Amino acid sequence: MVQPPRVSVIIPHLNEPDDLRLCLQSLDAQRTQDLPFEIIVVDNGSRDMPDFAPTSFPGVRLLRETTPGPGPARNLGAAMAAAPILAFIDADCIAAKGWLAAIVRGFDERPEIDFVGGDIRIRPAAVERLTAVEAYENIYSYRTRYYVEHHGFAATGNMAVRSDVFRSVGPFGGIGTMEDTEWGQRATSMGYLIAYLPDARVYTPSCSSFAELARRWDRHVAHEFREIRGAKWGKLRWLGKSVVMAASPPLELLRICKSDRVANWRERLLALGCVTRVRLYRARRMVGLVWHDNAAGMVDMWNRENR
Repeated sequence: MVQPPRVSVIIPHLNEPDDLRLCLQSLDAQRTQDLPFEIIVVDNGSRDMPDFAPTSFPGVRLLRETTPGPGPARNLGAAMAAAPILAFIDADCIAAKGWLAAIVRGFDERPEIDFVGGDIRIRPAAVERLTAVEAYENIYSYRTRYYVEHHGFAATGNMAVRSDVFRSVGPFGGIGTMEDTEWGQRATSMGYLIAYLPDARVYTPSCSSFAELARRWDRHVAHEFREIRGAKWGKLRWLGKSVVMAASPPLELLRICKSDRVANWRERLLALGCVTRVRLYRARRMVGLVWHDNAAGMVDMWNRENR
């Protein structure tokens, strides 16, 4: 008798077939008789559909969502899911051994918890010699425990939720929103409880260059500006925030020195140099938005940067 799935793993995809294959391999390796799960890949407009997914990996369903954005892609996967737990992972992530087991165990042991966020770590090109961007991202890019415990949301590259809770909260937002932040904070405002699962870990590639890292920050900065620009004194507060941003790098020295995500002083110095460059770049972009508001164009990234 075929057991019904305990977890539906949902993967949005856009023009990353090689990464998707590695992701599916990491999930396929976690199949056990006592933990049945299904995998739903939702393509979001790739040049070529990843048709290898259902043919090379048993139990994988391949869907297509034409509305741009990872949020709509995840929503379609959630609508088609059959399991009581929905687990979201990005196509460029690799699930660590025991990822799914840790998620199921977390929900089983804590029935009061409604959704969870797991650990996200960088997968460097060469572990023994990090680049400046990799050293920076190791410390700053995926502060998942902080997101969960201080801001009430989980990054959708490693998030799981009870399916009935997802239906109650409603779908992720579209491409014009930071869908994981908005959904998580909507859920917590409704009284649903979130928890951090350090044993549920995935690995994601680092940005390959500062230019790629800057494009990622462009989208974040634009989203923040769109939320504040219409408020009373919003632009003035925004300019004040940009000044604080530009002055902040020296204050990061203690965090970098205490971090266990870099191994030596070389990596710490690289991280300090990169965070300084990032903060100055963000401050410049913040000031630029006040004078030339092109926030709408900056947030429309998901279906452009991978084409």
